Amino acid sequence: MNIATKEYLSAINAIAEDRKQQILKRPDGITVSGTAYYVSADGDDKNDGLTKENPWKTIGRVNEAANTLNPGDGVFFRRGDIFRGMLFASEGVTYAAYGEGEKPRLYAADRALDDPSLWVEVDSINHIYRWDEPILDVGTIVFNDGERHSYKHIPSYIGGRYVCRDDESKPFDMSEEMKGDLDIFWYYDAAMTTSPSRGEDFPVPALRYDRFGTLYLRCDNGNPALVFDSVEAVVRRHGIKVGRCNNVRIDNLCIKYVGEHGISAGGERVRGLHVSGCEFGWIGGSIQHYLGLDPNYPEGGRGTVTRYGNAIEVYGGCDGYTVEDCYIYQCYDAGITHQITTNGKKYELTDVTYRNNLVEYCVYSIEYFLDQNDGDTESYMDGIEICDNILRYSGYGWGQQRHNKHTPAHIKGWSYVNTASNYTVHHNIFDRSAYRMLHLVARDQDSCPEMHDNVYIQHRGGMIGQYGGNELGEPDILYMDENADVTVHYIFGDEDAEVYVIE
Repeated sequence: MNIATKEYLSAINAIAEDRKQQILKRPDGITVSGTAYYVSADGDDKNDGLTKENPWKTIGRVNEAANTLNPGDGVFFRRGDIFRGMLFASEGVTYAAYGEGEKPRLYAADRALDDPSLWVEVDSINHIYRWDEPILDVGTIVFNDGERHSYKHIPSYIGGRYVCRDDESKPFDMSEEMKGDLDIFWYYDAAMTTSPSRGEDFPVPALRYDRFGTLYLRCDNGNPALVFDSVEAVVRRHGIKVGRCNNVRIDNLCIKYVGEHGISAGGERVRGLHVSGCEFGWIGGSIQHYLGLDPNYPEGGRGTVTRYGNAIEVYGGCDGYTVEDCYIYQCYDAGITHQITTNGKKYELTDVTYRNNLVEYCVYSIEYFLDQNDGDTESYMDGIEICDNILRYSGYGWGQQRHNKHTPAHIKGWSYVNTASNYTVHHNIFDRSAYRMLHLVARDQDSCPEMHDNVYIQHRGGMIGQYGGNELGEPDILYMDENADVTVHYIFGDEDAEVYVIE
């Protein structure tokens, strides 16, 4: 086993930075066989969009054209510009960049929160401000492009009111609970569910991407739009909604400040989704739904929530799904994922490739699961390759605001049936995790990946993770100890691995 010296860790930092710069400066090379449309910040939605000199202006105009775009067409966004809203993809269409400068930026919120006149101080003693416009649920607020971010308070909703999560008898009071600078709370109760709970029967707020509430922010140094140069809300929308569309290509775009998923696809079997050269940052954190029961918080108690989100997600079956050359960071949940709970249906997840990506500060760098339940025995994964990625600092990002802090991993397969064949994990760098580095468990050991030529870097005493079949019981959690190199070689089967311990 090797010691990760300061010089070695500096070399790893340099390798990661080089990968980052290669992705951020990746040149455009996409051509389309059909019609090309152009979008720029100084365009006009009344234009035909057919030339760089006559472009559309907004994502809304692209969405209006969604039903008239044809397979083989392309929509090209001008570099250096910001476009706001949620983009709905069309079957067989490419979405990419043109021009010079930074990648085109797609932000979910309709506007930045940078107007001082719209921040109204409602509690001068505790420095609490209200954003004076209705707003979608906010996962977090990001200040100065990541210099700082908010902590989100999410009280339980029980008995027709918001109550403290650790004491449901105590009403939630902003002034008492928002003790930290830049804490936020989003208030909404305008629409309620009719059958909300798991095993309980009390109404909770019914949330969707078109439900607007009230945002409160504590800012101890004064009006936030005066304190910070930029204030961006991570709101409850997807960046690009692919849905069931096949053969969608997304290249060289920057998708940030998105409260749901950066790219969301799913259905019986989505084919040909290809994401390349993109940047994803500050994804997730908005509320997916309230639950009556949650096994993770507080230890089976009531009234907690599930929060989004993933940078790139396929939920369902897939074939020919590729994510390559992307820079992904600060996701509340996973950087890249394919996943499904089958509920008795058959799903096939085949020909999946995650290659040459840099993923940092996400709870899960890469996540997958095939939860075969309700009698399903036919679903399977086949042809999964995870290679040449640099995966760093899982569980060290803002996603650790979550209540279940014990789940991070660089590759998170959970402990489901996970039937798989031709599954390989090779030539990756796994650089530190706050919990497991790898969680590679399936019912049958043969469904776990073949591992080779990976690099493992972890603090002494930290977890390497789990590997193996769980039909007879969960595999042991393995640690970075004096036998770590032997563990990786013989338990994970990674005989050519390089194992480095940080003292």
